[in-house]
Amino acid sequence: MLRHLSAVIVIALFAVGCGKSEAEKQAEQAADDMKKAAEAVTQAQQAGGDTAKGMADMAKAMQGMAAAVGGSADGKPVEPVATDTLKGTLPQIAGWEMGDPRTERMTSPIAFSQVEAEYKKGDAEIEVKVVDTGYAQMLIAPWAMFLASGYSRETNEGYEKATSVGGHPGFERWEKDAKRGELNVFVGKRFLVTIEGRDLADTKVLHEIASKMDFGKIAGLK
Repeated sequence: MLRHLSAVIVIALFAVGCGKSEAEKQAEQAADDMKKAAEAVTQAQQAGGDTAKGMADMAKAMQGMAAAVGGSADGKPVEPVATDTLKGTLPQIAGWEMGDPRTERMTSPIAFSQVEAEYKKGDAEIEVKVVDTGYAQMLIAPWAMFLASGYSRETNEGYEKATSVGGHPGFERWEKDAKRGELNVFVGKRFLVTIEGRDLADTKVLHEIASKMDFGKIAGLK
């Protein structure tokens, strides 16, 4: 987890390095704080010491990152909507067989609710997930780094890039050889929508599915 988080932090620091707005400066400071906290946790683990302080510092820095780009009007978390309500956000996709939705809801230490379902068409599989973060900044922060930066990266294996989906900030990933794609959309500064597919020709179908989802309805859920 820490290795993945460290990579995300490095990307965030690089992405906000040029043409900084005030919000980007705040995000950069939070990313720098996260990098230092992550390094402190790693050092404590290697030395067999207490990692509690480092984890607490990292949580505080992640909250700062999320606060720089989004959150509720007063910056406080709210109670996530019921999972039955989230089920109504899953799309019906012509030509695809939809499996039974799976739900999860947690109240502590971080409150969130989510629903996900798998769709199949021949060898292709797509999973749609909708998460209500309840404005919990610990859940928003890892996304915020990518969505706020305009980040893009391309290799011979595929690409990653920030994008816009239906007027909402998003993040797209494609793995060419594996034929795997992922489209993430941040709706209403609160809801995280992930559409992930396997055995795909490209990411076009992910955007088509996103177009069938009512993001306005999702943003208005309470």
